[in-house]
Amino acid sequence: MRNSSTSLTSSLSIVIFLLLIPEDFCVEIIGGNEVTPHSRPYMVLLKGESICAGALIAKDWVLTAAHCVLERKSQVILGVHSITKNEPEKQIMFVKKQFPYPCFDKDTHESDLKLLQLNKKAAINKNVAILRLPENGDDVKPGTQCRVAGWGKFHNKSPVSDVLREVNITVIDRKICNDQKHYNYNPMIGVNMICAGSFKGGRDSCNGDSGSPLICEGTFRGITAFGLSGKCGHPQGPGIYTLLSKKHLNWIKTTLKKGV
Repeated sequence: MRNSSTSLTSSLSIVIFLLLIPEDFCVEIIGGNEVTPHSRPYMVLLKGESICAGALIAKDWVLTAAHCVLERKSQVILGVHSITKNEPEKQIMFVKKQFPYPCFDKDTHESDLKLLQLNKKAAINKNVAILRLPENGDDVKPGTQCRVAGWGKFHNKSPVSDVLREVNITVIDRKICNDQKHYNYNPMIGVNMICAGSFKGGRDSCNGDSGSPLICEGTFRGITAFGLSGKCGHPQGPGIYTLLSKKHLNWIKTTLKKGV
């Protein structure tokens, strides 16, 4: 009888412990999960001075963040799930020319966008696909559900992830992101930026995810830009994304037409 009672008490303790674990306890991309391999065929891995990501928007064009540093020897890898594994789906390319947004400001993070023209065209298949740009540059309303994927850190002190991970996040009103409990206008989260994460924290993009596309309700809406340094997933500093606004979309379309 004593053994049965002890076992019951132990089982109840385990159940109570599991119920007390916060919803966002499993921190991976910061609160996300590994995706099914090659289920995000538009994702591009950029191996430069550090890891960044991007979106394939044409057979030989990638959209990423302007602050991602790339050189001639930097690899642009399509069809990748694992960074280290020798996957047959991978297509390795290089940058022919870089086109940072002309008004990018590294201090304010305004217009953190860059186009990469590749040295050759991608072979489009089920593992490598083009991500369509939005038809217009409308704002994204607070409360909108979005997702972001990347090979970035899955917690602040971890290395970058070997495999592609994704997290669901929610758009937060700019007024809230600019208040004293959040960014406090340092820097200012402007109309050409999207603030997204979780009010409780624990869901975020992180170092290595820069340049990743933000997908909101199935539409490409932004590019991963920045957050609080060393505090990924912190409630005080949700992730900030460059909005694909009308002016940004016009620049992208014009640059793609001109090319090199």
